[in-house]
Amino acid sequence: MDVLTFTIDAHSKIPIYHQLYSFIKLEIQSGRINYNTKLPSKRKLSSYLKLSQNTIQTAYDQLIEEGYVVSIERKGFYVCKVDNIIKLDAQKECGEIDYKYDKPDIEYDFSYNGVDMQNFPFKTWRKLTKDVINEYDKELLQLGDPQGYYSLRNSIADYLHQSRGVNCSADQIIISSGVEFLIQMLIQLFDRDIIYGIENPGYEKLNLVFASNHAKFKTVNIDEGGMMLEEIIKSNADILCITPSHQFPSGEIMPINRRVQILNWANETSGRYIIEDDYDSEFKYSGKPIPAMQGLDSNEKVIYMGAFSKPLSPAVRVSYMVLPAHLTKKYIKNLSFIICTVPIIDQKVLFRFIQDGYFERHLNKMRNIYKRKREILVKNIIELNCGIEVIGADAGLHLLLRVNNGMTEDQLVSSALLNGIKVYGISKYYLDKNYIKKPPIILIGYATMTESEICKAVRKLYKAWF
Repeated sequence: MDVLTFTIDAHSKIPIYHQLYSFIKLEIQSGRINYNTKLPSKRKLSSYLKLSQNTIQTAYDQLIEEGYVVSIERKGFYVCKVDNIIKLDAQKECGEIDYKYDKPDIEYDFSYNGVDMQNFPFKTWRKLTKDVINEYDKELLQLGDPQGYYSLRNSIADYLHQSRGVNCSADQIIISSGVEFLIQMLIQLFDRDIIYGIENPGYEKLNLVFASNHAKFKTVNIDEGGMMLEEIIKSNADILCITPSHQFPSGEIMPINRRVQILNWANETSGRYIIEDDYDSEFKYSGKPIPAMQGLDSNEKVIYMGAFSKPLSPAVRVSYMVLPAHLTKKYIKNLSFIICTVPIIDQKVLFRFIQDGYFERHLNKMRNIYKRKREILVKNIIELNCGIEVIGADAGLHLLLRVNNGMTEDQLVSSALLNGIKVYGISKYYLDKNYIKKPPIILIGYATMTESEICKAVRKLYKAWF
């Protein structure tokens, strides 16, 4: 195949790489691009469509990740065999086609998104929900405070001060249903010419949030200590988005010297800020917890973000942001029309869960469970004695594997999938692909799996890779 006839919708909010990815995916699903067809090279397609090679590569990477395309070294990109992926019902009217996908037979998924589903406190949550509703509280029928239920914000402020060293009041906290919503609020709060610096590699949705909101952003390369100061300066960024307590996806913890360096950088100019995403800071399994950067900040430079997704569940859609005092005033003045997206019932139940001591007990229990799972995972990998290197701090709900067996990242992921195991290549988290290092690195989460499943899955991985 020499070229692809693809029309770019320049007015769409969907990123161009995603438009291209969706187009090729549909062509494969419908059979218009057949199995084993060689796709155009990045250079040729870039020239034909007048797009950057990075855009083409990002689209191809997503297709590879989902198993539609395979990259063969020194040969190119080829369409994988996908049987009966779309079944069209001839009785459906135009525009009402159902797409039915045959999913790979996955026995074990090393997902990093979920949590342990065996130990959610259903009984307590049900009791508190019933109690809240039975109070016949008329406040449950009202929109409530735009920043969120005050009592919940107050309990979050107390919790953050005790556990993370964050200094704030309830008035500085804004509650929303996801970090992505909070980031969009900040984009509206700051001027349009602001440049955001994001970690490379980093949280894959962050660049999509900025791009879809037409905000300027630059990637900033990291090392084992997090964002490098020389790279920050080179980027000309005004606001940095960092995960210092447990960098995603590298799993490293930012040392105090680097934290001070970045705070000093922010203090040099009035328009500089740091967005500290403390997404899974609750889970550190050795040594003392590292205090949040916000607690070191004496000049109102750090915007702190957290969520209950990891300690409770992603389904508990409660995230929060702590704004410096002067930005809180600006927020109230300019953005207080934005209604809190979390239902008041959910906020009151969560408040009771924290206030009555259930949250602290649940957190302690889950730390022990996840620590045990991580120990079992690492032990089983080490016992394979096959040269797999475990990377990342003794924290969080995922770790990295450096695999030096001659396979590429694509081959490692594909081979695991053929054996019923889903693992995740780290390259998808690099916006700047030129910075990817070798040998390949695989990301695996362990929160959703039982201890027995972890042991069995590691043995199957060994068979897939060696």
